[in-house]
Amino acid sequence: MLKRLLWVAIVAGFGLIALDQAVQGQQRAAFDPTAFAAAAKGYDVEILRDALGVPHIYGARDADVAFGLAYAHMEDDRATFEEILPLYRGQAARFQGRDAIAVDYLIAWTGAREAVEAGYETRLSPAVRAVFEGYAAGLNYYAAQHPQEVDKRLYPVTAKDLVTGFSIQHLFFYGFDGAVRRVMAGPGEQAEAPPLLAHRFLGGDVPIGSNAFAVGPARSTDGATRVLGNSHQPLTGPVAWYEVHLESEAGWRMHGGLFPGSPIATIGATPNLAWGVTVNQPDLVDEFLLHTDDDHPGQYRLDGAWRAFETRTIRLSVPLIGALSWPLTRTVLHSVHGPVLETDHGLYALRFAGYQEIRQPEQWYAMNRAETLADWQRAMDLSAIASFNFIYGDRAGNIGFIHNSRSPLRTPGWDWQKRLPGDRSDLLWSETQAFHDNPQVWNPSSGFLLSANQSPFFVTAPEDNPDPAGYPVELGLPTRMTNRADRGLELFLSKPRISAEDFEAIKFDKVYAAHSRAMAYVNSAQALDAPAGALLEAAQGVLARWDRSTDIDNREAALGVCVLSEEWLAERAPRAPAPIDTQLQTCAEKLMAHFGRLDPPWGEVNRLRRGQIDVPIGGGPDVLRAIYGREQTGDGRLTAVAGDGLMIFAEWDAQGTPRLRTRHNFGSASTRPGSPHYADQAEAFAEETLRPVTWSRAELEAQGVRRTHLKP
Repeated sequence: MLKRLLWVAIVAGFGLIALDQAVQGQQRAAFDPTAFAAAAKGYDVEILRDALGVPHIYGARDADVAFGLAYAHMEDDRATFEEILPLYRGQAARFQGRDAIAVDYLIAWTGAREAVEAGYETRLSPAVRAVFEGYAAGLNYYAAQHPQEVDKRLYPVTAKDLVTGFSIQHLFFYGFDGAVRRVMAGPGEQAEAPPLLAHRFLGGDVPIGSNAFAVGPARSTDGATRVLGNSHQPLTGPVAWYEVHLESEAGWRMHGGLFPGSPIATIGATPNLAWGVTVNQPDLVDEFLLHTDDDHPGQYRLDGAWRAFETRTIRLSVPLIGALSWPLTRTVLHSVHGPVLETDHGLYALRFAGYQEIRQPEQWYAMNRAETLADWQRAMDLSAIASFNFIYGDRAGNIGFIHNSRSPLRTPGWDWQKRLPGDRSDLLWSETQAFHDNPQVWNPSSGFLLSANQSPFFVTAPEDNPDPAGYPVELGLPTRMTNRADRGLELFLSKPRISAEDFEAIKFDKVYAAHSRAMAYVNSAQALDAPAGALLEAAQGVLARWDRSTDIDNREAALGVCVLSEEWLAERAPRAPAPIDTQLQTCAEKLMAHFGRLDPPWGEVNRLRRGQIDVPIGGGPDVLRAIYGREQTGDGRLTAVAGDGLMIFAEWDAQGTPRLRTRHNFGSASTRPGSPHYADQAEAFAEETLRPVTWSRAELEAQGVRRTHLKP
C-alpha cells in the first residue's frame, strides 16, 4: 500500500509539473514580440529628456505622443505598472498570492471590466480610443524590446485594461472602499473589516489629501495670475506622481503629472490654462439593507412585493503552484438598488455614483486639450469624473473653484449617512447633481481661492463663498475643515496684495493654525495635573513653548507633532482620540528612548530618504508644507512617505506670458535605483527650491537633452 501511494504521489507530482510547464508554455506563446512590434508600426515619436530626466514627448498625432509616453514610463517605472496591472484585470491573487482573492472578487463585483467591454466602442470617442491604443502599443513595444526584463505573463496589454483601471481607481479616491468596509464590518460601530482595495490602489492608510491655490490679477502685486497644483499622494507606488511634458502637432500641449498606466495628465498646465486637483469625498455611496427570508429564496421584498435577484457569474483564479491556478466561480446578486454584498449579517445593496461609468478618460482628455475657459468648462460638463475639487486659472486672468461631485439627488427627510431600508422604491435615486449646480466660485472679488480638502463653503473671503443654504443636506457635501485650509485662508486674508514670493511662501508654510482642531487637542495638555518633576510635567513645558511651527530647527515640533498626530489620525478614522495624558506620556517616553531628550531638532527626527539621500525636511501632517512620515528604521526617526510630491506652479504675467516651475519629491519618478534620476531632485525638494520648465522645444534642446526617436 505504501509503495502504491508513493508511486501515485510521484506520478501526480510529475503530472503537475507537466501541467505547469504546459500552462507556462501557453503564457510564453501569448508573449509575441514580433506581433508587438508589428502593432507598433506607424507610430513616430521623439522623447527628449531634460537635465533631470523628465521626458518631453513630441509627435505628430496625439496617439504618437501616448505611444512615446508609455515607452518612457516603462523606462522609468516598469515595476509599478506591472504591479498594478493585475489589479485592473482582477488577477491580483494570481500574482500576489491567495490573500488577494478578496480584492479580485471586489473588482469583479463592481462590473467595471464588463462595462468597459460593453461601452468601449460606443461611449469613448475615436480620439480617446486612439490615445489609449497608442499607449498600450507603447507598453507592448517596450516589452518586445526588453523581453528579459518584463513579466511576460502580463503582455500584451490592451487599451481596455487601461480604461478599466481609470474606472476602478476613481471609485476609491472618493471613499467607496470605506462603504464596503462598513458593510463587511457589520452593524457594530467598533467592528473592524479588512482594508481591501484602498491599501492596494491608494497606498494603504497613507494620507490622500491635496493643496491647490489660485490668485488673480486683482489680488496679485504685479497683475499676474498664479495657480498651484500640489496633490498629496504617497511618494511611491501606484498613485505616486510621474512628471511629463506632452506635445503633438495636432494641438495637445500639456505639462503635468499622471499615474502609472495613464496616457493623460490629470494635473498640470498648458500655455493657456492650468488646474490643480484636491480630494473632496462627498457622500456618494448609499447602503440599503435588503429584506429576505427563507420562504422566498432568491428574492427580496420591495414595496410589499417579492422580486427575484438578477444574477451574474464571476470567475476567479486561486493560485496553486507555479503557473497553475484553480478556477473558482461565484454568483453576484443584483437588485434594483445596485450590486449586492452578501454577509453573515444580511444582504446589502450599494448604490453609488460612477457605477459602471467608463468616460473618465474622455473628460480628462478634453481638459488636456482645452484652450480656453469655455473649452475647459465644456469638458467638466461631461460629469464623468464623480468627485474631486478643482482650482483653475488661465492666461486671461480667470480663476475658479469647483466642488465637482456627482452627488445623488436624494429624497429629503432621511438620514442618508445611515443604512437605509431596502424595501422602499421611493428611496432609489437615479439622477445626480449637474456640474453647473455644484458649489463653485468664479473670479471672486477677493482675488484668491484655496482648496485643501475642506468644506466647499470656505474657500475664499467670506463675502465670496458659496452659501450652504442653497444646497440640500441630502447631497452629503463635506463639512470638515483642515488645518491647511484654516491656515491658508488666514494667510491669504492677511495680505491685501499677494506677490510671487508671498504665493510661494504660503505653499511652504509650516505652521499649525492657533484655532485648529489639532492645536485644541495639544493645548488641552496644559490642564493636566502632572506631578512635579515628572516626565509629563517636562513635556507640558515643551508644548507650552511651541510656536506651532515645523521648520527643521524647531525644538518643540517633535513632541508637538507626535501629540497632534493622534488627533489627526482619529479624525480621519473616525474615532475618539486617545486621552491627552496617555498620548503625551507615550510621545515623551518615545523621544527620551530614541533621542535622550524631549526637544530634538525637528529635522533630526523628520527625514526625506531615497537611496543614499537622507536629509532633514520641514513640514508635518496637515500643514501647508504637508509631510507625512512613518517610522521605518527603528531609530525613532520618521521617513516621509506621503504629502507634498510633484508641485506645479503655473503663472501668466500681466501681458499673458506663461511661466512654469515644478519640483518632484525624488526625481522624474524613476524607480530604478541605478538611474541617475532616482533621487536627483530629493535635496532640492527638501530645500524647497523650484525648477523652471520651458514651453519652447528650441530652448529645451539648447539646454542639452538625451534623445530617443521611436519609429518602429
